[in-house]
Amino acid sequence: MGTSVERFQDSQWQKLEELNFSKKTVLLLVTSGNVLDIGCGDGILLEYLRGKGINGKGIDISGKAINICKDRGLDCLQADITGQLPFKDSSFENVILTDVLEHIFQPKLLLSEAHRISSKYVLISVPNFVALPARIQVALGRVPENNTPRDGHVYWMTHKVIKSLLEGAGFEIDTFIVNTIWERFPVIGWLTKTIAKVWPSLFGLSFIVKAKKV
Repeated sequence: MGTSVERFQDSQWQKLEELNFSKKTVLLLVTSGNVLDIGCGDGILLEYLRGKGINGKGIDISGKAINICKDRGLDCLQADITGQLPFKDSSFENVILTDVLEHIFQPKLLLSEAHRISSKYVLISVPNFVALPARIQVALGRVPENNTPRDGHVYWMTHKVIKSLLEGAGFEIDTFIVNTIWERFPVIGWLTKTIAKVWPSLFGLSFIVKAKKV
């Protein structure tokens, strides 16, 4: 039996075949160099990166997830990602953290490790915990959907929080993408995407960021 965190993460994983919005966006943002995917899960992003000719390595606390990665023929390691990572300084041009930081009690420490082992970029995605739907759910006396127990979120991310964490860890934002409410709908989608440029905390469901090591 592993730790309670490992057991919880084991319960989350099955082999997926399609990328979600965050991983699709990160896939487009990685154009060269090798990759470390921290919190790699089932390895689907690494598999797609391999299809682009980009070499990658994964690390995750879940033994179940790592077994799925190995079934995909990926180079992955099971380890606790909340402490010092078992890699040398500047080992990877790109360090990826998709939907990971909100599950960590001390995300700044993990970002500092990402800074140490990255030679160039960190790419992250986080849900926005103060988006309009969450605010409405709280006003109605409900727990926001992105903070239900099944998600295992322990650190609330907002536009200001993620910018502060990245800057504090020694990164400078290169690209900031907002996944907006009603994005799939032609007119209202365009409208919310336009407004989100000014007010990302209200209309952004999630944020995808490519930041450069400084």
